[in-house]
Amino acid sequence: MFSIIFPGQGSQIIGMAKEFFDNFKYVKDYFFLADEILEKKISKIILEGPKEVLDQTENTQPAIFLASYSIFKVIEKETEFNLKKAKFYAGHSLGEYSALCCAKAINFEQTVKLLKHRGKAMQDALPGGEGGMLAILGSEIEKINEILNKNNDNFQSYIANDNSVGQVVISGENTSLTLLSEELKKKNIKFVKLQVSAPFHCPLMKNATESMRNKILETDFKVPIINVISNVTANPENNTDDIKRLLIEQIEKPVRWRESISYMLDYGVNKFIEVGPGKVLSGLVKRIDRNANLNQVNNLEDLKKLSND
Repeated sequence: MFSIIFPGQGSQIIGMAKEFFDNFKYVKDYFFLADEILEKKISKIILEGPKEVLDQTENTQPAIFLASYSIFKVIEKETEFNLKKAKFYAGHSLGEYSALCCAKAINFEQTVKLLKHRGKAMQDALPGGEGGMLAILGSEIEKINEILNKNNDNFQSYIANDNSVGQVVISGENTSLTLLSEELKKKNIKFVKLQVSAPFHCPLMKNATESMRNKILETDFKVPIINVISNVTANPENNTDDIKRLLIEQIEKPVRWRESISYMLDYGVNKFIEVGPGKVLSGLVKRIDRNANLNQVNNLEDLKKLSND
């Protein structure tokens, strides 16, 4: 039994999906349609960069979706692999939009429009440089929660991503993250400052939530044809009103990726196929279950390795 998983921010690279763009006219059509919707040459940014422009949140979000969706459609059209046999689709943060689109809950145009607004809203939620994120390595989430709760009066930081066993990501204002860093050093806990421009998935994103609320509520969602796991609940959600509500909540709530993968494993999923740029999610899954069978589809060669066995 398999699930399809879609990457989020941080997986972007210049040239992602280029082989598919070069070889299939309909992929070019997706890229050029996205250019029109976004009113900018996102196709050029994806294929040529520069990296600092691709890495801007308002570009990264639609760009990763565009690459993931294009690869998904090539699998659907050019191989015998039956994507509809998947038990679940799931995506990390913006990847949840890719999952919902590929599960036909929303269409391509709707998704690009939502991510155009979401990326800008999240990028502009705080003045540039006032917030960030730390990845804490090798420590359990319970221990991190304990540290945050004990220091609640001294600084405000929040769990943004529960990514895997031994990887928790924290969001906060820079002053709070500096104080948290000092606390982690005292306890010999490893951490890495992430190269992001804002503190995603925490209450500091309140302005982005308000900006996105009506955009999501006004979008016509349909019941997905495959169960899509929500980042907020770590469960499949099929009611369209619930999907909308949870996408609004998702902007400030932590991404429960570890629990999402555990849910799928408990339901008998033993194979995960990462559709989109990079191998970040495959690495996280491996930390959660070292016996999981993993595939990534990044290029034409990867298509040959897919089988419904």
